[in-house]
Amino acid sequence: MKKVLTIAGSDSSGGAGIQADLKTMSALGVYGMSVITAITAQNTVGVQKVMDVTDEIIEAQIASIFSDIDVDSVKIGMVSNSRTIGIIKKSLLKFKAKNIVLDPVMISKSGYFLLQTEAQEAIKELVSIADLVTPNIPEAEVLTNIKIENSEDMKNAATRIKALGAKNVLVKGGHRCNDANDILLCDEGFINLEGQRINTKNTHGTGCTLSSAIASYLAKGYSVKQSVALSKEYITMAIENSFPIGSGVGPVGHFIDLYKKAGVSFE
Repeated sequence: MKKVLTIAGSDSSGGAGIQADLKTMSALGVYGMSVITAITAQNTVGVQKVMDVTDEIIEAQIASIFSDIDVDSVKIGMVSNSRTIGIIKKSLLKFKAKNIVLDPVMISKSGYFLLQTEAQEAIKELVSIADLVTPNIPEAEVLTNIKIENSEDMKNAATRIKALGAKNVLVKGGHRCNDANDILLCDEGFINLEGQRINTKNTHGTGCTLSSAIASYLAKGYSVKQSVALSKEYITMAIENSFPIGSGVGPVGHFIDLYKKAGVSFE
């Protein structure tokens, strides 16, 4: 079985972060492992509080995994400060990590700033060692300092992010009001990935889920292009089968097939 490591924050409501990553990895048939960078108090209506894990424990978690287990790919999610970013970069280079997927998480759907302002420049250090970076439009705008309003702007942003050192870049178009098309910049050049906009408010954890799916497929030996395409199919299915819990933005259906077999009703 292929083994995938997620380095990210914990979501107490289970819809995003480490919890979404591990659900995704399990659903796609790889063994998921975790390094927790922060503990969040959050639910479907927002993030109430964040506590960063200490630098020593983050470094120790990474060392524990790599010193004992062969890691086939790594997904990096929420990293809130520049010290954490530096430790992750140093550690992944030390252990010669492969198939690194960076989801540059900056702001939660409720508007909580998960990446501190002082770390917005430092996050580019992780971009420089990533095999794939998966920013949404607001995140790509922060990384490039340009306004993105159309597909040409997305391509321009992808080019600028690649210039920071990333081997491949996926600019996600889900924040565009007219479609859910993404732009992938890889060895083959620009690839437009068409997507359907699904009418649901329950999209908590979509970015975490997509990046974890890509890391899972890369671990299984698929190319970047194939991994992104297959992951887009998976996240579309998960959004189509999302469901409401709580009074805010519900989670996507990571295990919808298992839920159906168990006779779960989401009414």
